[in-house]
Amino acid sequence: MRSVNSPLKLLNRDISILAFNARVLSLAQNAEYPLLERLRFLCIVSSNLDEFFEVRAAPHVDAMRDNEKKTDISVQSYLEISKVAHTLVEKQYEIFNTDLMPALASAGVYLVSNAERTLEQKRWVARYFESSVRPLLVPVALDPSHPFPQVANKSLNFIVSLGGTDAFGRNNNIAIVKVPRALPRLIKLPKHLSGKQQKFVSLSSVIRAHLASLFTGREVLCFSQFRVTRHSDLAVDEEDVKNLRTALRKGLVQRHFGEAVRLEVSHGCDEKLAKLLLQQFDLPKQSLYRVNGLVNLARLMQLADLAEGDHLKFKPHEPQISQQLVSNQSFFSQLKQRDILIHQPYESFESVIDFLREAVHDPDVLSIQQTIYRTGSDPRMLKLLQEAVRRGKEVMAVVELKARFDEEANINWAEDLESVGAQVVYGIVGLKTHAKMLLVMRRETNGLQYYGHVSTGNYNPRTARLYTDVSMLTADAQITRDMEHLFRHIASQVKLPRMQKLLVAPFNLHKQMLAKIRAAEMCAKSGQPASIILKMNALTDEVLVKALVKAGRAGVEVDLILRGACILPIDAPGLNGRIRVRSVIGRLLEHSRVFYFKIAEVEHMWLSSADWMNRNMMRRVEIAWPITDAKNRARILQECCQMYLEDNHDAWILNADGSYQPIAAQAHKAKPGEPVRINSAQLQLLHKYTD
Repeated sequence: MRSVNSPLKLLNRDISILAFNARVLSLAQNAEYPLLERLRFLCIVSSNLDEFFEVRAAPHVDAMRDNEKKTDISVQSYLEISKVAHTLVEKQYEIFNTDLMPALASAGVYLVSNAERTLEQKRWVARYFESSVRPLLVPVALDPSHPFPQVANKSLNFIVSLGGTDAFGRNNNIAIVKVPRALPRLIKLPKHLSGKQQKFVSLSSVIRAHLASLFTGREVLCFSQFRVTRHSDLAVDEEDVKNLRTALRKGLVQRHFGEAVRLEVSHGCDEKLAKLLLQQFDLPKQSLYRVNGLVNLARLMQLADLAEGDHLKFKPHEPQISQQLVSNQSFFSQLKQRDILIHQPYESFESVIDFLREAVHDPDVLSIQQTIYRTGSDPRMLKLLQEAVRRGKEVMAVVELKARFDEEANINWAEDLESVGAQVVYGIVGLKTHAKMLLVMRRETNGLQYYGHVSTGNYNPRTARLYTDVSMLTADAQITRDMEHLFRHIASQVKLPRMQKLLVAPFNLHKQMLAKIRAAEMCAKSGQPASIILKMNALTDEVLVKALVKAGRAGVEVDLILRGACILPIDAPGLNGRIRVRSVIGRLLEHSRVFYFKIAEVEHMWLSSADWMNRNMMRRVEIAWPITDAKNRARILQECCQMYLEDNHDAWILNADGSYQPIAAQAHKAKPGEPVRINSAQLQLLHKYTD
């Protein structure tokens, strides 16, 4: 039996990440959701798994390949992770084939295979293949002068086994067909071939149907589509490069051809072909995934976008203007009176764009400074910053070039801003700038006045409609002065002065959170009540986890609302149920970070850009800002914490073994004759901010 003095056995982070994706996958089975939205969640899981393998798998594959322990990663760990991943993928395709596709067909939306096509449809597809596909396909028959071609990360390819001999009488019986990314993965059949229904064909099925025509005079014995996932976490030695932007541009090209970490093939792929591919990419057999359908389900997001029918999609939610904002009144005059909270996506991110727009067009605004992490494709903020430069304002943008998978977009932003004369800096060597800040300096009668915006989420108008985040517009002199010091520190790397209100990683955020946990622990030990509520995306920092366990053992009541990975074992000796972990998975992606401590009768609350992960605390520039206004604190506590702790619709509870159980299963077990009240935090908030 374990004692409180035994070493704390933490949960496996990678398995916890996969468990999160299993919870997302459950939404693809949710009969309450419209069919195309269920399909979207299936596609999101595919995209998430791609990123998991691209970022997390390489050390495990290396350990398996070398058959030896590397750091804390062992062969056994890889086998455990591989087993969970294979089970998840099998479940994903089962849902796709036996649940979603039949249901969509009943609703008049078809993905038509070659065997199901009518003669007229086959003729149309043949013409499409000849005109739009064949010219871009160049099969490569493997021989000493034609080695295995470079296969890009996550690209669609075919491997073909051929009978007979080539034009020179040789028995080169293996060929590779690379499918260009430029080709659409889904093609909608014209109306005259679909009638009142919506019918689509996949590019892979179009190629399969005409594969033999690419090998005139040869017999296609067997074939399989395949897809390779490669390690894609860019590694650039910032200390050893003169121009980070140039180095990253070169790295982006190399990313497509990094170390192979996963191989996907068709379910019926010939064993010899599968073995040949594994050998080619130097992968262990556990890295082979046989899939019963398209090798890239993420591309079916196009079906969710192209198919029509309001009944097949969520009723659009139109975000409301913040309840604290007064329409047609200057932001600057309002912020002199109070801080303004924006709870996205229930309230509109457009207010942030309007705030920036007013600053750009106000002749008394002298300077605008902003961090850029993930901006998306909406160009409005970029154009506003460029317009500010044209109007003679000083504009500084801290562009994080190393934002994973957004590097190219951010490089383009940086170049576009520099082209008009904005000052662009790339943060601090060795650290990612993940803080979300916008600072405006304005000339007023009593001197310079600062106005700021801080947020738990990115300056991305698209995701602001899909992610839950909380941001704040403020004229608080201490917060905005701290922001000014932090911008100056990032740009010039002068020593950061003592912050008045902001907590900043990697300097004091980690220390202050530990201090607050310990204060709660000491309070509980003295016999006074102490509680902690934390809402964030992930909890994987071992030091903070151990501090929470220690506080729980001392009597602190801890509630954790964690969307994704959690390594804290709730069954650690001495906890006695004082630490509870739940994950809320619903229509919206939970993204806000709230840190709440009640020590005796004193409340402390911060909102933050940071999760409690070692990388956020030690290798990123992050901020947390206090909510000192009692009404704002009560509102956030209710909307971001209490409603989620009462959720019995979208919430999952962490079990002692690291698995998650949907709380809805318990909620529906009411006593006979007792009505069950269903609580969904997201649905309640959507309803509240629609009325």
